[in-house]
Amino acid sequence: MAFEFNGKSIETNPQGYLVNQEDWSEDLARAMAEAENIGELTDRHWDVINYLRDEYFNNRENQPNTRSIIKAMSEEWGEKIKQGDLYALFPLDPSKQGGRIAGLPESRRKGGY
Repeated sequence: MAFEFNGKSIETNPQGYLVNQEDWSEDLARAMAEAENIGELTDRHWDVINYLRDEYFNNRENQPNTRSIIKAMSEEWGEKIKQGDLYALFPLDPSKQGGRIAGLPESRRKGGY
């Protein structure tokens, strides 16, 4: 499969994850979010995306589950958040859909929470 972006064909797997992580950019993330009906990415979306990217690229390719994202974003945002707060940002699953938009490979972990 491929994702058409700026006149280029970006290769993805059948689930829409980038085959080559070097293809990722913030502009591509915005286009992917639009294609997945997320709409405009807010600061909170970017906080999750940047957290997921940091964990993957700087913590031995860790791909946090939703519970870990809740804990990290509660700390980042200075408030106790719930699972629903993350699903409001990434309705198909914060760890999986967020990871896809963050340009990460598909997680092999089972379950999102």
